[in-house]
Amino acid sequence: MNAGDTGFMLICTAFVFFMTPGLAFFYGGLVRRKNVVNTMMACGAIMGLSVVMWTLFGYSLAFGGNHGGIIGDFRWFALNGVGWEPGPYADTIPHLVFVAFQMMFAVITPALITGAVAGRMKFKSIFVFTIFWSLIVYYPLAHMVWGQGGLLGADGIGALDFAGGDVVHISSGVSALVLCILLGKRHDYEHSIYRIHNIPTVVLGASLLMFGWFGFNAGSALAADGLAAHAFMTTGVSAAAAMLSWMLCDVVKNKKPTLIGASTGMVAGLVGITPGAGFVPMWAAVIIGLTTSPVCYIMISYGKKKFGFDDALDAFSCHGTGGIWGGLLTGVFSCTAINSSAGNGLVYGEFAQFGAQAAGIGITIVIAVVGTLICY
Repeated sequence: MNAGDTGFMLICTAFVFFMTPGLAFFYGGLVRRKNVVNTMMACGAIMGLSVVMWTLFGYSLAFGGNHGGIIGDFRWFALNGVGWEPGPYADTIPHLVFVAFQMMFAVITPALITGAVAGRMKFKSIFVFTIFWSLIVYYPLAHMVWGQGGLLGADGIGALDFAGGDVVHISSGVSALVLCILLGKRHDYEHSIYRIHNIPTVVLGASLLMFGWFGFNAGSALAADGLAAHAFMTTGVSAAAAMLSWMLCDVVKNKKPTLIGASTGMVAGLVGITPGAGFVPMWAAVIIGLTTSPVCYIMISYGKKKFGFDDALDAFSCHGTGGIWGGLLTGVFSCTAINSSAGNGLVYGEFAQFGAQAAGIGITIVIAVVGTLICY
């Protein structure tokens, strides 16, 4: 047990919790005035619901035991047997601290989905959907990627996901796309002009998200060590590079940068670096940030019109698209010298890790699509 690691992880846990209120401000500022309360309430209610579910059975299903590499069991139901001693996933922090840290991921992930259906899904429907989606999609994916014996992680095909590219962003982004297609477009989508309700609120929300993201990625090292410092820096570098490249996209397309664009670009860069934050060199974080923004920008500006889906607040266009791109680039730039649990990527002349990344992303997409159809 290490007091420094424990204190660090508790702070990171609080940082990640703060991201969900930040998401509520971010989404609340983007929607029309009449949808603000519903949009923010969805995030708030999911905070309460996800914490209770995680405590009762979510953590046990995600990290307790192993059944076919797909799901855990109920050995830690209601956190029975989970105490102050170190657990199987971290040697220097109490088991309860690991539970709390992972709980915050289970909170924000379903909240991300609400951005795609803002303005046309009832609150009670979102509430019930979150229950089923957590059970069918999130808990199995968390086990498959991070749980002992998981199908997609180190004990399976070897896909890398440092802090939630597959588990958080691709799962929520793809589910958001499927759900908004199933629900159909807003009634006045083709006729009305959707004005952003409050730009300062959007910037506040994006800032809170970035603040929390440092705990999100650095805390995934599970110790106050050099890997945490590396993940902290790659997170900031990618976000900064993505902000600049999004501003450039705005200049090319609209002749001037925008504050909303800069904020969105920052978030896109955070999404892109999440799967590789503790696996890629610092120079690669710059490339990931610089390229993630244009990919997401193209999906928002052209992809939505081309394919005709109404992703209200661009949950898929940012989180799904950015997560897929970042996951693939992790397979390009991952470096064993930085993290011994990673394989070398394409730039080092090896293909295996990139193949594992592509396979992991493909399986995640299938689980998210099928799971969302079942929940719907």
